[in-house]
Amino acid sequence: MELKDMRWQGYARKNGAKGIRNRVLVIYTVKCSEFVARRICGEANHTDVEVLGFDGCTDNQYAVNLLISLIRHPNVGGVLAVGLGCEYVQPKWLAEIAEKEGKEADWMFIQDVGGTRKAIDKGVASVRAMLNRLKDTPRVEMGFSDLVIGAECGGSDYTSGLAGNVAVGRFYDKLVDMGGTAIFEEIVEAVGLVDLLEDRAASEQAKKELRYTYDKALEYCKSVRQYSVSPGNFAGGLSTIEEKSMGAVIKSGSRPIEGVIKVSCPAPRKGLWLLDSTPDPYWMQFGITNPNDNEGLMDLISCGAHIVFLVTGRGNVVGSAVSPCIKITGNHHTYVRMEEDMDFDASPVLEGLCSQDEMALRLGRMVASVAGGQESKSEALGHREYFIPYKYQEKQVCFKACGQNA
Repeated sequence: MELKDMRWQGYARKNGAKGIRNRVLVIYTVKCSEFVARRICGEANHTDVEVLGFDGCTDNQYAVNLLISLIRHPNVGGVLAVGLGCEYVQPKWLAEIAEKEGKEADWMFIQDVGGTRKAIDKGVASVRAMLNRLKDTPRVEMGFSDLVIGAECGGSDYTSGLAGNVAVGRFYDKLVDMGGTAIFEEIVEAVGLVDLLEDRAASEQAKKELRYTYDKALEYCKSVRQYSVSPGNFAGGLSTIEEKSMGAVIKSGSRPIEGVIKVSCPAPRKGLWLLDSTPDPYWMQFGITNPNDNEGLMDLISCGAHIVFLVTGRGNVVGSAVSPCIKITGNHHTYVRMEEDMDFDASPVLEGLCSQDEMALRLGRMVASVAGGQESKSEALGHREYFIPYKYQEKQVCFKACGQNA
């Protein structure tokens, strides 16, 4: 069966969105309530219950917007917000947003409930009640035109740009052609390739956005005196940031780039988009970009990605909260050594055993299976990593990019 003809059953949301999972999020709104939130998740003992949250006590609109975007995500059916009682991020606000989205919602302050054990018991009862009601979530047919997929790479080696990212890029071309939405990020791994990106701009406005984003990322790298290349990359056979850039950008495929979106801002229309997660000017010291792969994955998910790809040559074991993570490697030795964690082996391209288009078709079939309910390797193992940092994002730029107030 061709990819364009594949269908599966998703979850219909009251706001018209379609999800591929039916998660309940237990969100802690400060580090002090994390223990209770994790115990609620553990004692609820259900694969569709996940915990995530924000550690800080003080105001950071970037983190608040990211939490809101996860609440609104189509893979989420219910939210329990757990606070201590002193923090800036108010659990009631988050529950009200979930309720307005037509989702199951509840909240509490541990101080008001009476402490750890009482809060855990109350939370478990609330989550179990949500899960019971979510059994009645209407199902809806989905295809590739309904999907939003995000991609990033981490732990790259020489095979990443020759096979792993190539498979993603070829699949992205097919996804865009089928009417879906593809998002790639890591502009700090595009150093030296601004002309290539501008040549692929779908419009003059997109070209301006790409140039601004590239220049800002380059200045950011200079300011922190570090480019996105590591000792592990060198050990894996990469020599320079320029070489890594060529391999990283190829995961975007070859279709026109519609423009640039910001973290927590869904793409305003279908097609291929660049996600800018680099801190905006004047506040660069307030949070650095992508300190680990999990921030990058959460950034993509905050833009509505149903599924995220993590391309890694040397191997990785992480997953992600909210959306399934499919880990792809172009290194056959890595795949064999870490088969428990790696989902997709793109190395046959390097060995001449299949074409790039055939590899993209194989990846597409895996995407359809995961979208239809098959667990990715990280889901099966219970990986649900996330990272929500303090960071500054210029509101004017964000709203211009996504066309809405987060």
